[in-house]
Amino acid sequence: MTDLAVERLTELGFSTYEARTYVGLLSTGTATGYAVSLATGVPQPKVYETLRRLKERDAVVELPGRPVRWSAVPPDALLDRLNNSFADRLVSARDELATLASVPPDAEPQLVWRLTDGARILEAASALIASAARHVYISGTADPLRELTDPIEAGERRGVEFSILHFGDIPFHLTNGRTFRHATTDAVLRPSHRAKHLAIVVDSTTTLWSVARDGKKWEGLRADDPLLTSAVKGYIRHDIFVQRMYAAMPDELSEHFGPGLLRLADLSPELPMETSGRVNAAEA
Repeated sequence: MTDLAVERLTELGFSTYEARTYVGLLSTGTATGYAVSLATGVPQPKVYETLRRLKERDAVVELPGRPVRWSAVPPDALLDRLNNSFADRLVSARDELATLASVPPDAEPQLVWRLTDGARILEAASALIASAARHVYISGTADPLRELTDPIEAGERRGVEFSILHFGDIPFHLTNGRTFRHATTDAVLRPSHRAKHLAIVVDSTTTLWSVARDGKKWEGLRADDPLLTSAVKGYIRHDIFVQRMYAAMPDELSEHFGPGLLRLADLSPELPMETSGRVNAAEA
């Protein structure tokens, strides 16, 4: 008996007894179950059960008579049948899996990680900044920015340029890039305001977006996704544009849109395009 032939058949899904029985019959020709057991070493109580299973797989044929004799199907016929069966099952599996796919088959795979821990978010932010080669956009409140002082300073030493929008005082001095204070919130946010956030875009390819609405429980996303990265980058840049306009003409904009420019967020359809007046202190 050829051990290699037995091994190859087991790789195709045959049990060891089935493989040994088929190879034994192929070597000995037509034989009784008893003779097959002697030739293959398959225990006699198991050899008849094994022969019946091989018959169901169309690997052997039963020859009527007394005693019943068995013969192996020619190898080419067996392997052709196995090949066709496998091809049919492969097509069926491909069709079933295609119906379950959540994205079109021609879509490029993207990676998005959900983060629910403040320490992990800061680790991810530090790693992103450490991977930067050209430019980093950051928008954040003072606490998370303070934790990122070291990776930001290390990035500057590598020649990375930073554009940072900060809420409240910035906890470090930037030497390679520009900082922009989110001054419109100074007029409306009370000292007890606890919400925090951190958004980062690195080289326009990767991003992190995170918030802690109560100031303690952080949640966020870290993504290697060009579309999401573009959205976060656009958000930060647009916020910077507004703050630059406010820095250039704070009195005019405050008179027109109220303290903190809060009326910019009023999209009521009945609101006139041009309006003036003050925002109620409670609204602020």
